[in-house]
Amino acid sequence: QVQLVESGGGLVQAGGSLRLSCAASGRTFSYYNMGWFRQAPGKERDFVATISWSGGNTYYADSVKGRFTISRDNAKNTVYLQMNRLKPEDTAVYYCAADRIFRRATPPFTPGDYEYWGLGTQVTVSS
Repeated sequence: QVQLVESGGGLVQAGGSLRLSCAASGRTFSYYNMGWFRQAPGKERDFVATISWSGGNTYYADSVKGRFTISRDNAKNTVYLQMNRLKPEDTAVYYCAADRIFRRATPPFTPGDYEYWGLGTQVTVSS
């Protein structure tokens, strides 16, 4: 059974930064794409960023491009989301997710592409 555990959320003022971490266990982490999604109250779960299994390719939602950076350390089975210049509209629960397909070549952008999810970490940005 795969487990994903997010950490690093919290309350920050607009313009500030946070770094989210997601520790994975239970299968060979380094052969699966990883992603971050977020969900605000009353809204759907939205794609934020994804990183390929090798770490060589990253993709971002337009709303976070240039402000957020996804990375991974396969030796530590951990994926990160560095969030800079945070805005109040970034407030949401952030979820880490693991792709359902081994070494998928195309980037997974939708929740249905992912098989395992963490419980989420709350990020609140005050104005």
